[in-house]
Amino acid sequence: MWTFKTSPELLAELGQRVRTRRLGLGFTQREAAARAGVAHRTWRRLEAEGYASIDDLVKAAIALRCEEGLEGLFPAPVASTMDELLK
Repeated sequence: MWTFKTSPELLAELGQRVRTRRLGLGFTQREAAARAGVAHRTWRRLEAEGYASIDDLVKAAIALRCEEGLEGLFPAPVASTMDELLK
């Protein structure tokens, strides 16, 4: 059964993944923020709450060397009609 997560749940999980990745790379929050070119306060909020602008999220992904994951974020739909699906 498919369960849908709420926006706050997804944001919290994203923040935790950012934190886990940062720690795995051995960066402090200040180092990661400096590498991303964002304020330390912004980085703390990203990790704690998952909140960030899209620009800051992309910068964080680059700083943590996982920007390739962004490419699969919004894949094109396979088909919108049965006729397209059958082609």
